[in-house]
Amino acid sequence: MPNSSLKMRPLFISLLALVFIVLPTVTQADDKTPKYTVEEIMKALHKGDDSVGKKVLNGKGTQADFDKLVEYYTSLPLNDAPQGDPAGWKQKTTAVLNAAQALKDGKPGALAQYTKAVSCKDCHSVYRPQD
Repeated sequence: MPNSSLKMRPLFISLLALVFIVLPTVTQADDKTPKYTVEEIMKALHKGDDSVGKKVLNGKGTQADFDKLVEYYTSLPLNDAPQGDPAGWKQKTTAVLNAAQALKDGKPGALAQYTKAVSCKDCHSVYRPQD
């Protein structure tokens, strides 16, 4: 019987190595898939006068609001640009995410950074398809 367990050892080691090689690749692929669409993000954060985005812009955001911003905005740069330059989209949406993260982390000047980053007109005029 001990002889058969020695024969199984290379198979076990090979399977274990395969798991450590494949698992990070699968996880990385999931990191590139947005959890939310652009439309879902805009509705969740910016729709209505009592939206999280407006609340934060008015200086009344809570830690829970900042957490929600980061949760949703994390998907923003992972989405394709609805129209316009993809590189510009990536730059703009990453700036929005970074500003939300600064709010969440309590960094000085974060509200001004967020206010500048979420200029609706600046983004919509370039990336939002005309209805």
